[in-house]
Amino acid sequence: MTMTRLMLCILSAFLPLLLSAQVMRDSFPRASAEDWRVHPWKEYQSLEGKFKVLTPGDFDKAVDSVQTPIGKMAYHILIYNNTQKNAENLFYMITFCDYPEGTIHSDSTDLLKEFFDASIDQALKSVKGELAYQSDISLQGYPGKLWRINYLREQALIKTRAFMVKNRFYTIQTVTVKDMAINMASDRFFDSFIFL
Repeated sequence: MTMTRLMLCILSAFLPLLLSAQVMRDSFPRASAEDWRVHPWKEYQSLEGKFKVLTPGDFDKAVDSVQTPIGKMAYHILIYNNTQKNAENLFYMITFCDYPEGTIHSDSTDLLKEFFDASIDQALKSVKGELAYQSDISLQGYPGKLWRINYLREQALIKTRAFMVKNRFYTIQTVTVKDMAINMASDRFFDSFIFL
């Protein structure tokens, strides 16, 4: 099985979670940008996930067992649904999963391109969206990719940063509406994320 087909199997299992009825509704009650100085953020640290991040609220957590051609994998999902009327982002989400030894690794330069391309392709198909941009990135020496998808007739968007750390795959995402495409809350969330 190619890495692309493997990635499609795994991604197709978790992306629908992002597309809950709340995300897919046609109108979003958003007014003005949230001032994070008024609503203080807090540091969240995951010993199991080996990361820390600043977050505007408490994550709901779940672990989903995903059956793949390479065996059962535990997919960890952390999501914060911001219900404040003036919130800059609707959702903040972090996911991670460990791939079995010998399948994919942050040192696998050739495989990583196909792996990240498949991730973006499946994300586009899942929301029937359009890719606004993508770029290679890195964090603490580990390879990654960032991308933005516009969807829901270009009224909503998903920003993603993804990284491969040894054999662990992370995604960090925010979901917002078109009027909030550029916002300090997304930048603060993404920029605060570090590996432990």
